[in-house]
Amino acid sequence: MLDLRAPGLPADQGEPLDDDAYVSDFRARRKAIRNGESWKLERLQHFEEENSPARDALRRGDWGEVLRLFEARRAVAHKAADDDRRNGSPFHRLRVVEEPLTPYMQWELHSLHVRAEVGHPIRVLPAKEVVAAEADRLLPEIVILDNLTLYEILYTETGVFESARRFTDPEIVKPWVAYVKQGYAIAEDIRSYFERAVVHLPPPPAA
Repeated sequence: MLDLRAPGLPADQGEPLDDDAYVSDFRARRKAIRNGESWKLERLQHFEEENSPARDALRRGDWGEVLRLFEARRAVAHKAADDDRRNGSPFHRLRVVEEPLTPYMQWELHSLHVRAEVGHPIRVLPAKEVVAAEADRLLPEIVILDNLTLYEILYTETGVFESARRFTDPEIVKPWVAYVKQGYAIAEDIRSYFERAVVHLPPPPAA
């Protein structure tokens, strides 16, 4: 169990960003990274992603189309992984997973599995491993770029993106880097998890 208490993330010390500002800032900082690690921690089990044909297919219950669209993105995902390797800028993804899987999680794990197959570092952490950190609330959704900039991503109760907060104070960012790294170290590679717990499942219901 990851028994380390989660670090603090004081909202009043984060700079609020709307959707456009977050995307613009994230892309610029991510593109500039050379020889630096980045991390993503995902905790919620359901999101309402917009402008995603594959997500729309899940809403319709068209699982065959979901899988076709994921496979169609393989080449793009492969190029992104190659770019990360050339730049020395791995983007590690730590996905907390509850079982039984929600329809969204089954959908996302298929997407992440394709990405892992072409070289993206992705691991799965059972929700039971973060119990000690969630006495007061679930772990936040965060992205850390180059171990220097942390974004807390905020969602509505139904899983719709709401806004983001940017943190650059090392006293806030560094403890979260250490925390996510610790979770990543004990997590399971998504490829083995997928073969054991996901690949045999029937198509999920529309969601």
